[in-house]
Amino acid sequence: MATIDVFSWPTPNGHKVHIMLEECNLPYQAIPVNIGAGEQFRPEFLAVSPNNKIPAIVDPDGPDGQPISVFESGAILVYLAGKTGRLLPAGDRARYEVLQWLMFQMGGVGPMLGQAHHFRMYAPEKIQYAIDRYSNEAKRLYGVIDRRLAQSEWLGGAEYSIADIATFPWLRSWQNQGIVLEEYPNLKRWFDTIAERPAVQRGVKVLAELRKPHDDKAREVLFGATQYQKR
Repeated sequence: MATIDVFSWPTPNGHKVHIMLEECNLPYQAIPVNIGAGEQFRPEFLAVSPNNKIPAIVDPDGPDGQPISVFESGAILVYLAGKTGRLLPAGDRARYEVLQWLMFQMGGVGPMLGQAHHFRMYAPEKIQYAIDRYSNEAKRLYGVIDRRLAQSEWLGGAEYSIADIATFPWLRSWQNQGIVLEEYPNLKRWFDTIAERPAVQRGVKVLAELRKPHDDKAREVLFGATQYQKR
């Protein structure tokens, strides 16, 4: 089986794809894209990820036997599930149940927890309104997940799926989001179970040694004018 190139960095969105590849036992090569150094703006990366965000993949063995590139972590999870026939149910009802929770992560959990991280940890000035706004939204989202997991063993239903893989990495930094995990017992049960999976443990280690605290240059690249230059 052809080796998939994964252009990535050790972030929650990167780890989603690392975990999926490990769960599916797919051969891959992790190619680091140092987002703090601005490598996401290089033309060769923009050719596969036009939104200059990691991760992106290039699969030499696409659906028609030809190479295919895919960007956006949720789309990559759906693609890999389709390629392997794993972690996304085949039946319509079960598949849509998983996909709605995948979209919940993509549209809610990722963006809102990302903002909570930014204003609590990285913003150059402490804006209390923003800290409260996104910390409260983080608590609301954790509550939604906890209530779901009181009714279902996994986010997408009876089976572990790409919905769980997408969400788990975003909750690993729960302390930085102002969360007390014990206040969400159903979520904690689910979180601890996923954290024990060998493929997950391997996935979150991918490129992890490269991640360093943001210095002033990295903060400017990630959050300053560099991000918004016309390209």
